[in-house]
Amino acid sequence: MGTEGNPTPGRFSHCTLLANVEAYNPDMLDLYQDPEANRYWFACFNDMVLKFERQAMASQLNDASAVARAESFREYCTGMLIQLQEGKRETESLGIRNLLEVIESALRKFGFDDPWKEQKTIENKASIGMLKHRLQQLDSITCRREKWTEIVRGVLAGNMFDWGAQAVTKILETNNGFGLQQALDRIQKRPWLIDNLDGWLDRMEEPPHRCAAIFTDNAGIDFVLGIVPLVRELLKRNTKVLLCATINPAINDITYSELIRAISDCCEECDILRNAYNKERRLLLFGNDQIGPCLDFRILSKDLAEAIEQNNVDLLIIVGMARALHTNLYAKFACETFKLAVVKNEWLAKRLGGETFSVVCKYERYLHIIG
Repeated sequence: MGTEGNPTPGRFSHCTLLANVEAYNPDMLDLYQDPEANRYWFACFNDMVLKFERQAMASQLNDASAVARAESFREYCTGMLIQLQEGKRETESLGIRNLLEVIESALRKFGFDDPWKEQKTIENKASIGMLKHRLQQLDSITCRREKWTEIVRGVLAGNMFDWGAQAVTKILETNNGFGLQQALDRIQKRPWLIDNLDGWLDRMEEPPHRCAAIFTDNAGIDFVLGIVPLVRELLKRNTKVLLCATINPAINDITYSELIRAISDCCEECDILRNAYNKERRLLLFGNDQIGPCLDFRILSKDLAEAIEQNNVDLLIIVGMARALHTNLYAKFACETFKLAVVKNEWLAKRLGGETFSVVCKYERYLHIIG
């Protein structure tokens, strides 16, 4: 089978594709240097803690201790956020990444391993039932540039399905019929907020990449109908693919264990995926052992960092707000990078010069490292 890395906790290494490890700063914002951002995001996270408390309780309805543990979770997180906002934790800088890590660590601390697990299972199953139709839809597009445009739009539309984003949660909770097509209609029309799509389309006219490492985001529609068609199209170009997911649960992100199951199910729907995964070993799965949904390339799981180096990865694809915006929007790499996300937060969208559901499609050619 194509499964590769399930690393031992505590085994980390920096990514050799970083243009400059010492200069690398994963965080887009420093809440200690940006008073406006500090006020907004701490208020936002205090609201988020209440939402996570409700989800934690709902995930363990048959456990009599769940209510008390969820309340303890809320009180612990509120106390930690107060300490961090007042600068009492003695950290030199503070990013959104750190606040997300507080919440996810606290969920585990109080016995809530994966509050969105049932929701993710339902969404994965439903999405796999729609995969064959989506692939047929894409295969019917004869123009290469039009096909790649639709594949990228699919990744972006899939990224709407994020239970950690308040603007999206309101839509998902009130509209059971909200699917990929509705998301495609809702995201920003081109030109996008950051729009390097034409550069990517031009690159797709050139020889294929050797190997792509793709860092996935949400379960369900995001992964199955967004990422999987992208993976399939790269495989058709004879590009090897390392598909990377978080090992530790984080909101509704697909986890490494869920990734294995989802890919196996997707292989039943597509010969290209099945051959690449089961026979040719051109589709390999890896787990990354960080806490929370963000992505710090200084502390990748060692197995994953080694695989990126050994497979001569020449394309990084980073998907989602946490991985591509809160962290790594301005990060520089010694290979081609493709950062894709929908900005599902109004404050952040305005800070970047756009509106809610603006699109970030940032493609960068590789940097030549001198010396």
